[in-house]
Amino acid sequence: MPLLRTEKLTHVYSAGTPFERVAICDIDFTVEKGEYLGIIGATGSGKSTFIQHLNGLLRPTSGSVFFDGRDIHESKDYTRKARFKVGLVFQYPEYQLFEATVLDDIAFGPKNMGLPAPDVRERVYEAAGFVGLGESLLEKSPFELSGGQKRRAAIAGVIAMRPEVLILDEPTAGLDPRGRDEIVGNIMNYKRAHNATVIMVTHNMEEISRTVDRIILFDNGSVAMEGTPAQVFSKNEELVSLGLTAPKVTLVAARLRALGVPLRRDIYTIAQLRQALGEMKGKFGIRNPEPGEFGIRNPEPGEFGIWNSEFGIKRTGNDAGSDSESEIGKTGNDAGFAVPSSQFPVEDDGGGDHA
Repeated sequence: MPLLRTEKLTHVYSAGTPFERVAICDIDFTVEKGEYLGIIGATGSGKSTFIQHLNGLLRPTSGSVFFDGRDIHESKDYTRKARFKVGLVFQYPEYQLFEATVLDDIAFGPKNMGLPAPDVRERVYEAAGFVGLGESLLEKSPFELSGGQKRRAAIAGVIAMRPEVLILDEPTAGLDPRGRDEIVGNIMNYKRAHNATVIMVTHNMEEISRTVDRIILFDNGSVAMEGTPAQVFSKNEELVSLGLTAPKVTLVAARLRALGVPLRRDIYTIAQLRQALGEMKGKFGIRNPEPGEFGIRNPEPGEFGIWNSEFGIKRTGNDAGSDSESEIGKTGNDAGFAVPSSQFPVEDDGGGDHA
């Protein structure tokens, strides 16, 4: 049985008014325990409205949301319990920090769950560890933290409730590459430790291609595409028509195919492209050039006006250098170079033969 599912989920904003707008319509959705799901779609496609239904923050206009087989709106008590089980991290969550210390902010959720103080403290330190916040930061004001640290503190506040489903709306938005990688790593650490289900909404195709098991694409309030990353990103033309694009490496592979390189269409990571090209080495005319091929060779001695002997250097033996030896002339100018008389004649000073 799916851990979380929806049936014919529909939400209409400002229903019955001139401003009525259908945000999502007839969404049938399931996600399994331990699954890592990515949700993508252009701005205004219904992604954020949809995920706010999954923990009961929004009530459907029609349709239902089920957690662990029960309608989350069957009673107020169960809706409250479902919100602790399905944690939601909004975009730019650092703007929602409000307690005097980081520790108090992370502890807010566990306290609302009615947990005893020792359990609250245990969860705070565990959550801080998952997101990489050291103990020295917990007694500081949230407003003393850097932007990336604030983001981690806000995510820790949701993780501290130990949700079975962790939903994140653009968790890496506005962060530098290192910060993005660290946040994604923090989320993965929590998932592994608790076998949690993770649902991540993002516009970052490279990020989602490396992490998720399955992708759902929203368009105009409906599910337009669903499948594994390989299945979804192999349809780049359709993605472009929906206002999105595949990861950059998929575009590189597509360009190589257009140039005649027979690559498969389901490449969406650098590692996959590297492997595919490696497997093709020696096939389809792809190989390392032989010595001398394409007119590339080492110059012969004396070619291009270069004489080793001109600088008093004599080489013997084979080209590979085995049994070879070099002798550097010890006569001539101060640099130790022998100066050939044939090229630089010296006038007779009456002292004997010219050397």
